[in-house]
Amino acid sequence: VQLQASGGGLVQAGGSLRLSCAASGRTFSSYHMGWFRQAPGKEREFVAAIMRLGGTTYYTDSVKGRFTISRDNAKNTVYLQMNNLRPEDTVVYYCAVVIMPTLNPVTSWGQGTQVTVSS
Repeated sequence: VQLQASGGGLVQAGGSLRLSCAASGRTFSSYHMGWFRQAPGKEREFVAAIMRLGGTTYYTDSVKGRFTISRDNAKNTVYLQMNNLRPEDTVVYYCAVVIMPTLNPVTSWGQGTQVTVSS
């Protein structure tokens, strides 16, 4: 599966953005999906995941209550709604297929999308 993230941009602290990740292929609904992010010089970190039918979601502690992951299997797309953004959310965001129970990514990283939050 090939993944393409989009929707990043520049926003002020406290603002919102919605990221999208479009997937190729006809088996999108078979995959658990996740969002990750990476700051320069740091390891990529897990942000959120959603199970293949959308019923269960997971979040890293720093985004709980601010970010919401969702998916539309008819559109082969997973979303990340980011509210109350903070300057420390300024990184490149990537999407990936993930596996249970580890939520580790199992697809090659496509092009990420840059989010910049100004203070």
